[in-house]
Amino acid sequence: MPRPASVTIGVSLKMYFGHHETLNWCRRIADIADRHPAVTGGLAEVFVLPSFPTLVPAAGLLAGTGVRVGAQDLCAQDTGAYTGEVSGAQLKEIGCGYAEVGHAERRRLFHEDEAVVAAKTAAALRGGLTPVLCVGEPERTDAAQAAARCVAEVESALADAERAGTLGPLVVAYEPQWAIGAPEPASPEHIRAVCAALAAWLAGRGPLAGSRVVYGGSAGPGLLTRLGPEVGGLFLGRFAHDPAAFEQILDEAMALHGTPVAGGV
Repeated sequence: MPRPASVTIGVSLKMYFGHHETLNWCRRIADIADRHPAVTGGLAEVFVLPSFPTLVPAAGLLAGTGVRVGAQDLCAQDTGAYTGEVSGAQLKEIGCGYAEVGHAERRRLFHEDEAVVAAKTAAALRGGLTPVLCVGEPERTDAAQAAARCVAEVESALADAERAGTLGPLVVAYEPQWAIGAPEPASPEHIRAVCAALAAWLAGRGPLAGSRVVYGGSAGPGLLTRLGPEVGGLFLGRFAHDPAAFEQILDEAMALHGTPVAGGV
């Protein structure tokens, strides 16, 4: 499998940072992206998902840097009496390009089942957003079983959009639930096998052309260069809270293409 022309690097800040801390982090990421050849040279496509209140100022701080902004959630409905919700149309209007759907924490803590995930995935696509669809097995298992479960989850999540005729490219984030928050990610061999199966399934469906499969679940510096071309990038959490670690991962993106940066990997 040939290596793609670029890798996708996403960061979710979850609810760890306060408002001003988030904006200070965005300023540092903007500075890195402005000068880093992985971003300026198109070798890394980067997006960040801050909390809802910071989306507008974060988008302003990151404008022109090559770093796109998205939301960690969205409503399954486009408009109406849905107190406390935020629609895909609203997110698109303020400059978002992505919306995360189906994270294990949403499934576990907020009881979002497959029907909710499918409705939200369809809402993101309908609203012109790229879904960041999170899938992953709850317990450790072999790669073949994990792959079968994850493919089934993606197929289920896309069912509503397929019926509506609104399928489009997405980012599938393979995040085995047992690896989220763990000291170590899944093994590179396991990650490659599951991501390859997901990529093959997506490749067989025309409207999904351009989709990417990335790995999350305790992903951090040192992992990207251990993965093969089956894996289209990383979806980062706490290991990207330090901007220096984020920059190191961009260095690794350069190294994948045989052009390490000075002082990098």
